This record gives sequence, structure tokens and C-alpha cells, in this order.
Amino acid sequence: MRIHKTAAAALLATSYVALTVAAQRPPQDPISRIREADIKRDLFALAGDEMRGREGGTLDEMTASAWVAERAREAGLQPAGDNGTYFQFFPLERYRVSASSIVSVGGKALRMGRDVVTGAVVLADVDAPLVVAAADELANMDLKGKAIVVKYTPPATPAAPAAPQAGPGSQVAARTFATGVQRSVANAGATAIVILIADDQKDQWERVAAPFVRGTYALDPDGTAEQRTPTRGVPLLFVRESATGGGVATGARLTASIFTDSFTYPSVNVIAKVPGRDAKLRDEYVLFSAHQDHDGERFTVNGDKIWNGADDNATTAVALLAIGRAMAASPGRRSALFIWHGSEERGLMGSRWYVKHPIVPLASIVACLNGDMMGRNDPTTAALLGAVGPHRNSPELVETAYAANKAVSQFTIDSSWDDPNHREGWYYRSDHLPYARNGVPSLFFSTLLHADYHTPFDNPDRIDVAKLTKMTRWMYATGRAVADADKKPALDPAFKLERCRDFTGTYCAP
Repeated sequence: MRIHKTAAAALLATSYVALTVAAQRPPQDPISRIREADIKRDLFALAGDEMRGREGGTLDEMTASAWVAERAREAGLQPAGDNGTYFQFFPLERYRVSASSIVSVGGKALRMGRDVVTGAVVLADVDAPLVVAAADELANMDLKGKAIVVKYTPPATPAAPAAPQAGPGSQVAARTFATGVQRSVANAGATAIVILIADDQKDQWERVAAPFVRGTYALDPDGTAEQRTPTRGVPLLFVRESATGGGVATGARLTASIFTDSFTYPSVNVIAKVPGRDAKLRDEYVLFSAHQDHDGERFTVNGDKIWNGADDNATTAVALLAIGRAMAASPGRRSALFIWHGSEERGLMGSRWYVKHPIVPLASIVACLNGDMMGRNDPTTAALLGAVGPHRNSPELVETAYAANKAVSQFTIDSSWDDPNHREGWYYRSDHLPYARNGVPSLFFSTLLHADYHTPFDNPDRIDVAKLTKMTRWMYATGRAVADADKKPALDPAFKLERCRDFTGTYCAP
């Protein structure tokens, strides 16, 4: 097509003016790239049934991690893992009771994993007479050298909804019943405890049998043989009553030879970065932290066995992608580091591994901004842990976060869960903890627990995406301020851990 010279000149002039005006406009605020629609899209993908709950140490976790890495690449984040990839792999040690273990009740052989399961990974050899008793008959019984059998009895009235606890085991009535039996006979010298579960309590059987196949997991991040190898002890056995061939009588014998299998499974941290724009500061990093794993497929509740973990912790996993898009569009003076930690649900495995095997030196990380469960509860409130003594390890970082909240999100901040005596010990249960223990200024962004925690009902359609977007912007604004500040946040010399929660679920001294 031919264009007249005068028209062409006018077109060029118009284009020049438009380009000049555009050049004179202030650049787009990067926070505007944190969009609710993008967060919702990513959330429904990562927490959808197709990801099968993203269980740590499984192919499902690998699938989710590959998805995260590809989205990070699309967001403009550079790989920062091993060998120029987005990945830092690490080994999980897994122990479980062997399916070849031998258990016989009254001469009837039981199949481990199908007729009988253990309440914990334990080594045991038992040959003892059985004593059958009711749960209310256990006080002051002499059980030395004997095995006690108690039939599971459901609660007379349904228990009131319990406050969220540390994991799915707290929702199993048969396990709670067994714990009561264990306490009652703790000093009676029993060689084993058998809990019979009738066939009409099939739901409870499934709930104790489903976790059995997983066993326990451990990590040896520094080669010091930290692994939780199984020890010998008094076995707790859950037995399907019908598998005994009609019940158990006092005087029959329990024989058992329980041993374990061990495996090594891979898990993975996904690591990416946005290099800083200031040549003098780009070797310092602001770490944005999340975990991408959850609980996988567990026991079925109301027809659903996929524990999707939308809030825990797909919310922060996709928040990091949104923050990454904003940082990639306009880098800070310092570099931004993004780590999606693997196998957090196994006991902070990925973050514990990283602090022992850092890809960038821990001393170069000026702040760890970790998020976990950022999309539920009252839309006007949120929690910032590590903001109140003794957990506060950087007053300057806390003030930066408070200022960012005031500027972009205006949440009412709930500090009560930061109390070292809070019964949930929430500060000790996410991936900032290993960093704080190793001298990195650290904060934990959360909207706290809810009734769907560690159940198959933690689904993406229950997330308040608008609130999650505000949480994401708050986290970004805090990190952006740290990235652009002249000085890095200082550590608080008064910081200490009043108590800790180790990977076995036990509170211990720091």
C-alpha cells in the first residue's frame, strides 16, 4: 500500500509525540502486576485435584515442583538451583513397618497392613498371653509380661469440634481412644497393646490404616546421622476384629515379630531469583519463602480422599509467583531470592536442608519473608509472627512490615499467636524457623488456622482470593522496602527461642 508523503509525515509526528508522552509518564508501579485474576488462576491449578495433594517425597510433589518452576520461568525469574536449574534435590529417609512382619493372635495369622497395622514405626518381638479388658477396667491392672486387648468403643456423644491441631491424626477417634489406653497401662508392664476395631467401624479402620503405609521420614542434612531410626518398644496394634476369626479370648497368645523397611526418596526445593539493579547491593538477597507440598491422598471423608492443601500452602506458593512477576518487571537494588521448600509437611525438611546447603550464603540473605496459609478467616485481620519478643529477631524488619501493611493492606494484625506459650506453637511450624535459628532476620506472614486445616476440605474454592491478594501485596511491599533500603535490617541481640517444635512434633529446648 502506498502512503502519501504528507500523511506519512503526520503519522510519524503523531507517533513521536505519543512515544514522548509515554516516556515522560512514571513507570507502572510493579505492585499492580500482583493481580487477583492471576493468583486465582495459579491457585486453582496448583491446589486442584490433578496435583493429588502434592505429597512430599512422591512423584506428585515432583509434578507440582516442575509446575512451579515452569511458572517461575514464565514470570521472568532466573534459575538459582543446582547446575543452572531451578531445582535443589535432597534425600528423605523413610522408615515403615515391613509388610512381611509376623503377627498372630490366638494362632490366627494376620496380614500386616491389611488385618493389622501399628500405631508407630517400632521394632518388637512379642510372645505373650492376652488379657481382654474394657477401657474402664484398666486402672491398676497387673499386665507384666502380658498383652492387653481392648475393643474400640466410639464416643457416646460426638465430640465438640476441636480446635485445629498439628495434623490429621488428631481427627481420628480410634487413635484418641488408643492414646487413652496407652496412658492407663503405661506403668503396668504390658508387652503390647491391641485395639480391636469392629467391621461396623470401617471408617475408623481406614483412618488408622491410611497413614500406616507412609511410616516416618527423616533428614540428615549435615552428615551427622540425624535420622530417626526405629527403636524397640511396646507395640500398639490396631486389628480388624473380623480378621481374628471371631474375636479374642483371655489366655490366647499374641506372637509378633515386627521389623522395618527403609528407603531413600528424593524431595526438592525450587529456587529462582531476580538479580538486583545496584552493583554494590546485588550480592545481598531478600528471600521470599513458601512450601509447595501438602498431604497427598489420605483417608476418605465425605467421599473425598485428596487433601488438596489450598491454603496450606498453595496460597503462598502462588503468591511468590505473583511477587516474582512484580520483581522481574522492576528489580530492587538488592536481589530477590525465591525458594519453594519441599517436604515442609514432613518436618520443615526443605528449609532445614537449605540452611545446611545454601546456594547463596546465609550471610548474604538480609531477610527471610516466609508465608504459610494466607487465604482464610476474617478478611480484615492477619498475623505477623516473629514480630513480638522473644521471637522478634529484627525490630527494623518488623517496623518495615508494619509500614508496608499500613501503606498497602491495612490489616488488623493479630499478635496473640506469636506468644511463646500459645498452645499451637505456631511460630515453630513453618519454613522461616531454620533461617531464624541461623541468624537471618525472619518474619512469618499468615492468616492462621481454620477448621479445614489438614483435611480434604482445604480446597481452592474456599480461599478468599481478594484477601490472599492483599497478603501477597503486603509481603511484596515489605520485601521491596528491604530490597531498596540503604541498610539491611539489623538483628536483635535479645532474640531467643523459648521453646522449639522439632520434626517429631515434640517441644524441646533450642
